[in-house]
Amino acid sequence: MRKGELTRERIVAQAAPIFNQQGFAGSSMQDVMAATGLEKGGLYRHFRSKEELAVESFRFALAKAEKMRASGVEPSLGAVEHLHSLVKHFVETPSGVPGGCPLMNTAIDNDDGNPVLRALAKRGFSDWKSRISRVVERGIRSGEIVPETEPRRIANVIIATLEGALMISRLEGTKAALQDARTALDSLLEGIRA
Repeated sequence: MRKGELTRERIVAQAAPIFNQQGFAGSSMQDVMAATGLEKGGLYRHFRSKEELAVESFRFALAKAEKMRASGVEPSLGAVEHLHSLVKHFVETPSGVPGGCPLMNTAIDNDDGNPVLRALAKRGFSDWKSRISRVVERGIRSGEIVPETEPRRIANVIIATLEGALMISRLEGTKAALQDARTALDSLLEGIRA
């Protein structure tokens, strides 16, 4: 890898926590300059704009969070156990980027703001819902999950419950809401077991 590519990756890794914690509007290139030790010209040599850097930072943060939360989830598990494991890992494993879940942060920060970041967050949620839905569909096909189960509904409930609990946990400074969400989702998942 060339020196310029390494520098670009380093900038993204150091900017990701800034954008994840402060949002697009709340972050400045001055903040990134302070974190990276680069001058403005050094940043703009690698990124045309703050938006381009924010987009790459979001992609980096999301990939890191997804990797951390997926590690340890054994895909060969049965469908219900796979879903239990996904919930457990979300509750027990931090995102890997300071500031919490980059999907939730970016979606909230850009719900009426930056359309590029909003579209990326929307795609991130859509991808997450698709991954969960595929596990549910696999469980229905294999006879592990009752056939009347609606994969999209299960995916929406899991994601909404986890993200809502994460927000409450962050506000309260405890993991109680996340633990409560896990208990509720474990019951839901046992309820769809065939």
